[in-house]
Amino acid sequence: MSKVEHPLHALKAYLPEGAFEPVLALIHQYKVHLTVTKARKSVLGDYRHPLMGANHKISVNGNLNQYEFLITLLHELGHLLCYEQYKNRVDAHGKEWKYLYGLLLADFIQRDIFPLDIKKSLKKTVLNPAATANGETALLLVLRRYDKAKKVGMAFVAHLPDGALFETEKGKRFKKIKKRRIRIECVEITTGHVYSFSGLTEVRVVQA
Repeated sequence: MSKVEHPLHALKAYLPEGAFEPVLALIHQYKVHLTVTKARKSVLGDYRHPLMGANHKISVNGNLNQYEFLITLLHELGHLLCYEQYKNRVDAHGKEWKYLYGLLLADFIQRDIFPLDIKKSLKKTVLNPAATANGETALLLVLRRYDKAKKVGMAFVAHLPDGALFETEKGKRFKKIKKRRIRIECVEITTGHVYSFSGLTEVRVVQA
């Protein structure tokens, strides 16, 4: 099974200290059916609005560290609040969602839950939240400093110096060239073709 239902008291294990009570209050207030899932490559979390009297449904990947789990949950709660107020009359990640998600983030920032580096990055996010994980590369790179499981010999493309060699999970070798506005240009060694990578792509470092 890809999904696991968790009693609300078990949710505390997924959240940083000080976050459980305010999160629980939101879940009760809006009657959220929360599911913790196994890792999904395409999404970190998901929101489904209620149908035919059912509850709001939110799912969050259970492999995230506590800070990333909380922020992902707040992202999805932002969608819930937007639906409560506007139904489907506005864009999913439009200015209305950005405003409501920003309010949630600001509330949790002032609760002194996050370490200083995450708090600093979140304050920038509050000003203009991105719709996708790739749009929050700088924030996610900070968040993933707190991952408990460290993979030996692995690194994020964003952390590699220009000219560094790396290998993808499919065994292809690349050289990092330079960062563009968001994505990072890399050249495949065997073909010379240039590809665009997210800074969050985790790769195996190859010694020259």
